[in-house]
Amino acid sequence: MKLDILFFGAHPDDVELGCGATVAKEVSLGKKVGIIDLTRGELGTRGTAEIRDEEAKNAAAVLGVEIRENLNMRDGFFINDEAHQIEVIKMIRKYRPEIVICNAIDDRHIDHGKGSKLVSDACFLSGLIKIETEIDGIVQAAWRPKLVYHYIQWKDLKPDFVVDVSGFMDKKVASLMEYKSQFYDPNSNEPSTPIATKNFKDSIIYRAQDLGRLINSEYAEGFTVERYLAVNSLGDLV
Repeated sequence: MKLDILFFGAHPDDVELGCGATVAKEVSLGKKVGIIDLTRGELGTRGTAEIRDEEAKNAAAVLGVEIRENLNMRDGFFINDEAHQIEVIKMIRKYRPEIVICNAIDDRHIDHGKGSKLVSDACFLSGLIKIETEIDGIVQAAWRPKLVYHYIQWKDLKPDFVVDVSGFMDKKVASLMEYKSQFYDPNSNEPSTPIATKNFKDSIIYRAQDLGRLINSEYAEGFTVERYLAVNSLGDLV
């Protein structure tokens, strides 16, 4: 299956938190979209890997993506080396996306920055024909995505561009609420975490509202880029 856009997250729920509304919008536009999680989030304070597997599956159904896979890397301990790069390259060559979107380049959780660089490096390496990979005994052809973008997570990084996601925040919130083990629940007896507070839950909306305000829209999600954005003419600018 060839995808138009492939989203990567170090943990299940990273994609939904960083750009779930953008995922939903692209799906609504007829794009073929997929999600790859690097780890199962097994070191998370709340829930278990098995619970998060089910939550991720349910969240993917809410967003309407074509596929969701998990590379089962070690939460907290994966590194950006050849072995891990090869596993990401296999996914890029398997789905041949035009665009890859991955974790924030810098963030509170150490896996986010690591995951960002790992995926970005793999996108480049995936285009080198002398790197040989195969899945189920089938040799894969080289493939390099045209664009690599990074969503924004805990830290308030300055976006290089924003996507108007008005009309799609309900889908984003609904997908996040499938992660019942992770987010604010006043009746939960699990330990508190930074993302399990009411303030954090509220921030999902007000951060998108603030970016939307800056583009005269209701909601927006921000992204950073690795190279200059290009337009065909000034008339392409919104």
